[in-house]
Amino acid sequence: MNKGTTEPTRAYEMKARAEAAAATGERVLAAAWQHFARRPYAEVRLADIAREAQVTVQTLHDRFGTKDELFVAAFGWFGTNEGARRDIVPVGDVRAGVRALFDSYERDGASVLRLMAEEDRFPSVRRMIDSGRAYHRAWVSRVFKPMLDGLSRAARERRLIELTVATDLLVWKLLRRDMKLSRNAAERIVIEMVTTLEGIR
Repeated sequence: MNKGTTEPTRAYEMKARAEAAAATGERVLAAAWQHFARRPYAEVRLADIAREAQVTVQTLHDRFGTKDELFVAAFGWFGTNEGARRDIVPVGDVRAGVRALFDSYERDGASVLRLMAEEDRFPSVRRMIDSGRAYHRAWVSRVFKPMLDGLSRAARERRLIELTVATDLLVWKLLRRDMKLSRNAAERIVIEMVTTLEGIR
């Protein structure tokens, strides 16, 4: 057998297997996130996720472990995709920042609120929700950096908290769901809250 011809074939086969495995993983995580996002955590069944992802339950266990571990992986998958969308906002662009947040909240806000309602019951949910809070704070500190520059340490921390609160998911819920404002009206209010802070030293 010619070694020169088998090596490219073996490399191609290994690449094809890796690509297939990656595609399967992506399909599982997407299906898992949809189930965790739409249903109470306790009601999510691995069998349903496996069926939708076209794999076996054993495959889920082999690749992701327990239900909690699959949830953490699925939330991480969601967070990575969400971060990619938010992180393109230019530093200092308040309108683009608020628009990106509202895009996120309109698309996935209901799912995250549902999980937040269960964070005291499930440690894995609490851990992921806390990671989302940490990401939001870090995102705010980057996008609204010009509003933080030049402040004393204490004043910067206070301003960062104010900006983080003003752009939080719960403010979106208050404006859009509880007060039933249009998206444009709600966005304008958040922009005004943020820009008002800019003039306070």
